Amino acid sequence: MSSFPFTFKHTHPIDATAVDERISRLTKRSIKNESKMHALRMAIGMMDLTTLEAKDTPGKVRQLCAKAIRPHEAMPDLPSAAAVCVYPTMVRVAREALGSSGVKVAAVATAFPSGMSTRKVKLEETRYAVNEGADEIDMVISRGHFLAGEYNYVFDEIAAVKEACGAAHLKVILETGELSTLDNVRLASDIAMYAGADFIKTSTGKVQPAATLPVTLVMLEAIRDFYYKEGKMIGMKPAGGISTAKLAIQYLVVLRETLGEAWMNPGYFRFGASSLANDLLMQIVKLKSGVYQGGDYFSKD
Repeated sequence: MSSFPFTFKHTHPIDATAVDERISRLTKRSIKNESKMHALRMAIGMMDLTTLEAKDTPGKVRQLCAKAIRPHEAMPDLPSAAAVCVYPTMVRVAREALGSSGVKVAAVATAFPSGMSTRKVKLEETRYAVNEGADEIDMVISRGHFLAGEYNYVFDEIAAVKEACGAAHLKVILETGELSTLDNVRLASDIAMYAGADFIKTSTGKVQPAATLPVTLVMLEAIRDFYYKEGKMIGMKPAGGISTAKLAIQYLVVLRETLGEAWMNPGYFRFGASSLANDLLMQIVKLKSGVYQGGDYFSKD
């Protein structure tokens, strides 16, 4: 098990104004047609198509898996989505539906979205999801313990879940909308990475605000600094509230300018998406045909 290499305190607080100014500069860049098409296709391949509702059924999950494999029947050359994200009880359904497509099965665990359960239950749920066929586990941190300053508790819990994942990758959800400050976002990012996270993720999508560009920049800078210190690349997943192609491209610009080309692939960057897919598809069709199609031309998932 890893150990946190320094005290849980940063000597250089995050300058929120500087973060906002950098985001403002980066998001004003104009992306022209050829580059825009490349970015749209890239974003399709980075999506974790997600359904996390109490009314989820096997049929709904199979439909989502079909869309993940082939996002639009009329454009078979599009990349598949990166993963389908479901509750642990739907992992087996997704695993069978995705087959040998290469699309990963991600499962939320550790009493998602609240995290309010015992560690024993969280580890059992993680092992259950992995045994059902999950390639990736999206866990939530215990925000109450974090905000109470019990950082070692949070670290140890993440490390224990990582061990329970076995060969599955671990995405650690910080639920940044509940962390209040960018300094807390940075600290939680560091704790997660040193505890063994393969990805750090902004949000469950169940709390507002969810993903934001300033929060994502702070997390990307934490990943960059971790890479410089430890030589290990960690992935990033903004999730919640990213529903337009324009916004997705802005995230990709921030990613490119902060971490570089090595992170510009589904192995290190994902969008947690339930409604983003159709806007990406509409923009791709518009670039190809010059005609903007409405949402009714695409499957509802």
